[in-house]
Amino acid sequence: MTDEEIEAAALADPDAQPLTDEELAQCFQPGLLREVRVRLGLSEKAFAKRFRLEAKAVKAWEAGLGFPNQTERAYLRVIQRNPEAVLAALDD
Repeated sequence: MTDEEIEAAALADPDAQPLTDEELAQCFQPGLLREVRVRLGLSEKAFAKRFRLEAKAVKAWEAGLGFPNQTERAYLRVIQRNPEAVLAALDD
């Protein structure tokens, strides 16, 4: 099969449709989590402690061995965009 035929066959399969840009934006990106953590100058363990996450989960997420659920992804997105606000909200 040519590349064009392969692509046409894949697109003809209703169970194998490509994700939209919006759907891709909602996907978890382990590398992005690591970038945020490194930007904040934190180890996996320190990041987990600071943001009240399980250290094992952070390690697994970064390694691509597990994925955060929808609520955890939303929380990580907020941390990515405004970590100071999250830390202020968590300040006891």
